Amino acid sequence: MRQRWFLLVAVSIAELSLLSRHVAADDWPQWLGPGRNDRWNETGIVDKFPSGGPTIKWRMPIVGGYSGPAVAGGRVFVTDYLLSSGEAKNDPGARADLKGRERVLCFDAATGKELWKFAYDCPYKISYPAGPRATPTVSGGKVYTLGAEGNLLCFDTMYGTVVWQKDFKRDYKATTPVWGFCGHPLVDGKKLICLVGGEGSVVVAFDKDTGKELWKALSAEDPGYCPPSIIEAGGTRQLLIWTPKTLNSLNPETGEVYWTEPLAPQYGMSITAPQKAGELLYACGIGSVGVAYKLNKDKPGVEVVWEGKPNTAVYCAASTPLIEDGVIYGNDCQVGNLRAVDLASGKRLWESFEPTTGGERRASHGTVFLTKNGDRYFLFSETGDLIIAKLSADGYEEIGRAHILEPTHEAFGRAVAWSHPAYANKCAFVRNNKEIVCVSLAK
Repeated sequence: MRQRWFLLVAVSIAELSLLSRHVAADDWPQWLGPGRNDRWNETGIVDKFPSGGPTIKWRMPIVGGYSGPAVAGGRVFVTDYLLSSGEAKNDPGARADLKGRERVLCFDAATGKELWKFAYDCPYKISYPAGPRATPTVSGGKVYTLGAEGNLLCFDTMYGTVVWQKDFKRDYKATTPVWGFCGHPLVDGKKLICLVGGEGSVVVAFDKDTGKELWKALSAEDPGYCPPSIIEAGGTRQLLIWTPKTLNSLNPETGEVYWTEPLAPQYGMSITAPQKAGELLYACGIGSVGVAYKLNKDKPGVEVVWEGKPNTAVYCAASTPLIEDGVIYGNDCQVGNLRAVDLASGKRLWESFEPTTGGERRASHGTVFLTKNGDRYFLFSETGDLIIAKLSADGYEEIGRAHILEPTHEAFGRAVAWSHPAYANKCAFVRNNKEIVCVSLAK
């Protein structure tokens, strides 16, 4: 009996120790992090990189995909595409015809050990067909994944058992957008809110535990690519859905439409999530389409403060902008640099190619993913470099940079790494078409 008691105590202490490590460290359970706002709140992070670069804790092989990793409960979740036939050639004006399997993989965050994986047949007929786009969303012991052809799956995080699943093309008569389904699923209370498509079902709310449809709303020729997001304004929680032609505010509990504003980027590329700062909301896309709205204080509604012009604002695509202290920081998709823009007026304050392409020339869709940590930023460049920098209205100040992985995607004749990292457990988790890498950033 005594031996059994000591064994139970030892096991309990080990479990508590494991739990405390998970509680002490921040998770990154979805696209753009815990608050879906690209803020990383962990402390004890390096001020600058050591001379030999940061420590690589582990590398594990994966295959194609643009989807970022999610980290929660000591596990890393990522999706990829295992090609079996066809040529994965990038052509922005044409769909590739491929056969292969989409996969969901789960790794131990500390060691990189593969814990489980799930694969399903998934023919592709999309442009830029490397693999899935949407970052997994983790909540309440479940992980939700969305594939490029509209396969939505809910898994048990521990064992990888499928709890429920949907097929947007079959269940909602949705047509796969030319660049695939991209809207990162959003958990809101008991709901999982997804960008779907089809008549009356551009956005659908599911019961996150059972997959039962709770409500659906909006019709559009194409759902676009912008992930659902929620803001609070006018004393009301509002769900923002940006289709290729309109920006819409809905009641997240019912799908009732509060307001609709015309906003049509070129090529149907409604991609980046609109960003709220104070009473202003900024949305932008390719084709010099950018608008700052003033949010109504008393009820849901907006009015236009300013609209972007060719020599003002910043027009983002692959990377969602970040707003801090009245300044918008974002990648201009047509020029390819990082820009700082005054939120109140749209005036450009500065621009730099250093963090995007590492050069000085125009590069279409030059991309860097920005994450704020304390009083500085971690930037992951399309070059495969991780950068520590200070950003302010006065300029861009690079503190250090380290090359983490090779850019293996192709875009406009150059090699790129187009996947948003996850930051958790004092580490960065980044991926390309060949591997996922865990980089220690502990001080």
